[in-house]
Amino acid sequence: MSAYHHTSPPHHASSSRSSPHVLVAHDVGLLVIRLGVGLIVAARGAQHLFGWWGGLGIDNTARFFEKFGYPAPKFMAVVAGIADTFGGLGLAVGLLTPLAGAAVAGTMANAVDVIWPLGYFSGIEFPLLIGVGAAGLALSGPGRIAVDALIPGLRSHRVIYGVVMLLIAAVLAAITIGIRD
Repeated sequence: MSAYHHTSPPHHASSSRSSPHVLVAHDVGLLVIRLGVGLIVAARGAQHLFGWWGGLGIDNTARFFEKFGYPAPKFMAVVAGIADTFGGLGLAVGLLTPLAGAAVAGTMANAVDVIWPLGYFSGIEFPLLIGVGAAGLALSGPGRIAVDALIPGLRSHRVIYGVVMLLIAAVLAAITIGIRD
């Protein structure tokens, strides 16, 4: 037998845990992470867009974007609010997970850049953690408890989907950061 020959472990028909319809800890864990990251980001995006839950609303968010040197601050605030709101909701329900994760990771990259001059323990931890979590979900996929699991083209998540989406998000985030004053 060749050193490159791979044999899979024997499949035991009596093992109910190996059945494709049985949820595994991995799926449940991804659901918990998706709900946590997704709903936190979606709520924050809704604060920026609509002023819900004591948020700033789009006009005041635009003023902050202007203060941080973003050109066309209202447009940028709308883009960030939409990316966070709908990217977060996409993560929460597991819909277009690589795109949703990349959208959230891209906006968090901008948040990290804005806070970076203040130092690590001055608030940078939150957007950094959310961005890393969103990027991880873009790469791992949503698990089987997700809308993506019902869509034939997305059912079999491929890591390349996440890699491509994250590369696009990284380029767009770099451009956005680069055009700040």
